[in-house]
Amino acid sequence: MNKTRLEAFSDGVIAIIITIMVLEMKVPHGADWADLHKLWPVFVSYVLSFVFVGIYWANHHHLVHLVKRVTARVMWANLHLLFWMSLVPFVTAWMGENHFAKNPVAVYGGVAFMSGVAYDMLVKAIRAANHEDHLLGDRLTIFHKGNYSLVLYALASAFAYWHTGISFVIFVSVAVMWFIPNKRIEKIVSESSSSK
Repeated sequence: MNKTRLEAFSDGVIAIIITIMVLEMKVPHGADWADLHKLWPVFVSYVLSFVFVGIYWANHHHLVHLVKRVTARVMWANLHLLFWMSLVPFVTAWMGENHFAKNPVAVYGGVAFMSGVAYDMLVKAIRAANHEDHLLGDRLTIFHKGNYSLVLYALASAFAYWHTGISFVIFVSVAVMWFIPNKRIEKIVSESSSSK
């Protein structure tokens, strides 16, 4: 498989994930502001997950942009990531509908954690397949955001049984950490684009 098909398939799945999430937001039965206010947990869950999925999409785009060779291991690692991401609409709806109850928040953190593990496995598979041809090369080892995210997601799941507000703050903190662009990645991607 060439990388164009891998990226197109991944983009399609991610677009469907976002579509499913927005379809879970049901229209209120009344026209008053109070009716809309009842949906705030669902909306907040949607925004959090939209940002979560968007960050993965952006980083996946940058990662695949630098790929020259796609192996079976890369394809399966990519499917593994998409599997965990495909659970995001379910856990988002569960968390929002139940007003951030302990179990849904803990499971949301678990899905976020497993998505992070799957992304790390995809990075390793791409590096193994591309060796020195992969422009990120060994410089990728200095990017610690992924490791911090895994620790924070695990903590968010654990804290859900003590206070779900702490878990929510952790989810937002991880999103902010990833929302800030990594200058090294952007420089490498820019260098790659200009050399073509």
